[in-house]
Amino acid sequence: MDKKQTYDMLKYERHYYLEGKTVIAGCDEVGRGPLAGPVVCCAVIMPLKKELIIEGVNDSKKLSAKKREELHKKIIEIAIDYKVSFVSEKIIDEINILQATKLGMKQAINALKVKPDIILVDAVKDLDIIYPYQSIIKGDEKSYMVACASIVAKVVRDEYMCKMHEIYPLYNFFKHKGYGTREHINALIEHGECKIHRVTFIKNFK
Repeated sequence: MDKKQTYDMLKYERHYYLEGKTVIAGCDEVGRGPLAGPVVCCAVIMPLKKELIIEGVNDSKKLSAKKREELHKKIIEIAIDYKVSFVSEKIIDEINILQATKLGMKQAINALKVKPDIILVDAVKDLDIIYPYQSIIKGDEKSYMVACASIVAKVVRDEYMCKMHEIYPLYNFFKHKGYGTREHINALIEHGECKIHRVTFIKNFK
């Protein structure tokens, strides 16, 4: 990503900064689609001084694992504040994935010690939070703050699923992180579910 692309990703941030909303947070989730594991949400407030903008930040899905890890390290080093929340597969089964995502976002946002003036959120609407926010379709591609949140959530969730592989090695979670790959589905058919599978997501594979 070149400097122009990084600059373009700051459009929303510049708009609100010029309105006097100088403490801007981004919020995103990772893990809505997998058959196993939690949905992970991150809320982050990044400094907007020119010299502290991290080049290369983008939608986490468009980055290699190595690049995500490099950026994750930089993000958490200079973030003004950030928080990550997990919503378990059991709660996802109880309240559905959309409501679980909203819950996770609310938990991450409410855990911030620095209170934001505005929050930029990837796609999700109708959040039950006390702060003003703007929902941005494909926000992780269009907003620097949301992209930073996306990267942190993705790295944290991937690390968690690698740990789950050590507990449930039959499913190779370290490879697919719980997503519905052919290998994962075949393992489900052969071995049945484990404790971190989302029952409402795997009913067609049992």
